[in-house]
Amino acid sequence: MSRNLAVLATTLALGVAPAIAQDGPLVTADWLQQNLNDPNIRIFEVSVDTGVYERGHIPGAVNLAWHTDLVDTVRRDIVSSEGLEAILREAGVTEDTTVVLYGDNNNWFAAWGAWVFDIHGIHDVKLLDGGRKLWEAEGLPLDTATPEYAASEIDLTEEAAPLRARLADVLEVVEGGADVSLVDIRGPKEYSGEIFAPEGVQELSIRAGHIPGAVNFPWGGAVNEDGTFKTADELKAAFAAIGIDGSKPIITYCRIGERSSHTWFVLSRILGYDVRNYDGSWTEYGNAVGVPIENPTGTVWGRI
Repeated sequence: MSRNLAVLATTLALGVAPAIAQDGPLVTADWLQQNLNDPNIRIFEVSVDTGVYERGHIPGAVNLAWHTDLVDTVRRDIVSSEGLEAILREAGVTEDTTVVLYGDNNNWFAAWGAWVFDIHGIHDVKLLDGGRKLWEAEGLPLDTATPEYAASEIDLTEEAAPLRARLADVLEVVEGGADVSLVDIRGPKEYSGEIFAPEGVQELSIRAGHIPGAVNFPWGGAVNEDGTFKTADELKAAFAAIGIDGSKPIITYCRIGERSSHTWFVLSRILGYDVRNYDGSWTEYGNAVGVPIENPTGTVWGRI
């Protein structure tokens, strides 16, 4: 029996209607609600507020704590392929599973999770359009139970996908003349050097400003008021207005690489551009010795 027929037989036997796949990198809240019981879909929540999951989450969703599950807790790095492999196996994810990620704050860390998954070879990852914000606004069901799934077997590739930029790659643009666009997705005050970090967020860099040649596109400009992404045409026009049209490779960055992964998702997954995310971001670049910066505000050690 072919895999498709086997899946159909299993879902019918369980009384579950097989999912109709949604093309593209996004799924709608209506589609996800209709397919909550599909065994070939696994939902993960990746929220900035790591405690919100316990207060209620999409039924069947597995919680991923961004600061422990998706990073190396000893050195500054993303989770290893072995570490992610263990998480996916415990969640019952196989090579044929469609992974749906969602989170709070307009899918900020959910997009970062998609970037981490993609690096490790899990490419069939979709975001819930509108994320937790839209799901709650529409009064869709939430659950407090922690789901349990039969363990699966999945082997991740040891060779990471080329979706990550390093400091050397950025310097090759700034000092070596590489024909790559740099997109700083922080707020205008961070970009100009007026502030080091958003209010209430820890300052991690010695210098303020931005990488020379980078254009500014605050990441929140890619979403609507209800948390859904703007249309591809709207996004394409907005980025074209600042000279980003996909004609050459792009590197996105922010403070620690998480907000910039949201823009990475927009540019690479929605618009199909060639994009890498620099997760060292301003925390690394702004602290590196001997590298050039631009600081229109003129702040030095927090003073003008």
